[in-house]
Amino acid sequence: MTTASSAVHNTGLAVMTVLRSYGIDTIFGIPGTHNLELYRHLPGLGIHPVTTRHEQGAGYAADGWAQQTGLPGVVITTSGPGLLNALSAAATSYCESRPMIVLSPGPARGQEGADRGTLHETKDTSGAAAAVMQWSRRVSCAEEAVEAVHDAFALFWTSRPRPVHIEIPLDVLEAEAEVAADRLVARPAPVAVRADEAAIAAAVTALAGASDVVVLAGGGSLPAGDDVRRLVELLDAPVVTTLNGKASVPESHPLSLGADIRTPAAQKACSGADVLLVLGSKVGEAELWGGLVEPTGTVVRVDVLESQMDVNLTAGVRLVGDSAAVVPQLVEALERAGVGARGRGAAGAAMLRDEVRAQAAGTAPDLVALTRELVAGMPDGTIVAGDSSQVTYFGTSSIAQDRPHSFLYMPAYATLGYGLPAAIGAKVAAPERAVVCVAGDGALMFAIQELATAVEQGLDLVVVCVDNGGYAEIKQNEADRGIAPIGVDLHQPDWAALGRAFGGHGTRVEAATELAAAVREAITGGGVHVVHVPLAIFADRR
Repeated sequence: MTTASSAVHNTGLAVMTVLRSYGIDTIFGIPGTHNLELYRHLPGLGIHPVTTRHEQGAGYAADGWAQQTGLPGVVITTSGPGLLNALSAAATSYCESRPMIVLSPGPARGQEGADRGTLHETKDTSGAAAAVMQWSRRVSCAEEAVEAVHDAFALFWTSRPRPVHIEIPLDVLEAEAEVAADRLVARPAPVAVRADEAAIAAAVTALAGASDVVVLAGGGSLPAGDDVRRLVELLDAPVVTTLNGKASVPESHPLSLGADIRTPAAQKACSGADVLLVLGSKVGEAELWGGLVEPTGTVVRVDVLESQMDVNLTAGVRLVGDSAAVVPQLVEALERAGVGARGRGAAGAAMLRDEVRAQAAGTAPDLVALTRELVAGMPDGTIVAGDSSQVTYFGTSSIAQDRPHSFLYMPAYATLGYGLPAAIGAKVAAPERAVVCVAGDGALMFAIQELATAVEQGLDLVVVCVDNGGYAEIKQNEADRGIAPIGVDLHQPDWAALGRAFGGHGTRVEAATELAAAVREAITGGGVHVVHVPLAIFADRR
């Protein structure tokens, strides 16, 4: 084993140096016996470690951080159980197409699968990681480890940004390594890939011949930034987004229908349009909530991968390329051709928006009312983290946001325990913004230990626990199948006292009219604050 007096010019230093050159100044994880030669170098490189209380939380926190910085979240785990604990978070990043780098030590070369009873021994950790990530690479030397980092960034820049795993054998990690200085420097990002000009011309022709255009924007539209707004304004077309594409156009914009693609009204508008312009979305079942988008008109599709062009919807016009390049390319081509308004305009979008919002709000009036009180207590621009909770599905997902990545959620993987650590990562990355995690009691208990992380990091963070007595969503699923409640009515702790026990603050809201003030005071008061909201106090809003 490497000792404190050993040489520090090792593979651990090489890997962390190249990560720092790409702008990584924060990592998430838990120090362990086998990963200390990665941790050793953090202070000297100016990298801040955030020690979570579970590796799964490290992954979710890294995801929240990544969404605010535009950089991949980096997670350091130890071998064996540490890596396996982080795999649910990595699977989340895979399903939601978000960048993440997971670093872990592995058995020394020649010891793979030896089954000798060594510490943290696991049959095949790299194989386990490869099963849920874009790739897992077990390196054999420092140069390969450094190259794997460069390859990870190349993937994030040129394809769907999905998580990768780099396993460094213990003997490689701890060995002295002199890697050439020029190999430790970040490589420039490639020029964003543009669509084929013939495909752009076909899209212009399709849009020019349409009288009813609807834009559907997913998470893949976000790299295009303000050019998505330029596009919908040029077409004067309503834009509806998935939750991953939320605020690709500011949701206060008169053409925005918000992130309510799940509603029948939005799905009907997409299905009936002369041209449905899909920007960076697989239009997946999880986003549609069992509904369907079945276009009768032409589908013009923008995606970085050709393989996505016929996923769930068949593209009539295929614009393969990076939305950051393709969307402005399309705008410029439309302007040159003199193609303007082809949508319903602000008046038509307003009528459709009212219908969409009414449908979204009609499912759970009590949670809509609760969300209204939350909004009244939060400053503009608050980052809201959600979880697999009814209050997220029916409430906070509809909060209007004008900046992308201001709603932290994972609609496809839909894991429990995401919200609190994701909020922590976001607050670490954006300390100047208010961050509020709103989660059901069942979801929050999956990650309650991360309150200690938030307190330790000195964060100003509000955690709103919406207490409906357990797993209410599953209780309803059981009822729908004629099953009496089984395993869904849960014991509740004293949530406010729990917040105080971790070193923060805690408040229990006794009346619906108290919630806005409680949230406002928690934000302005600073520190970590748990606000306990029994959902029953909103029962009269049903």
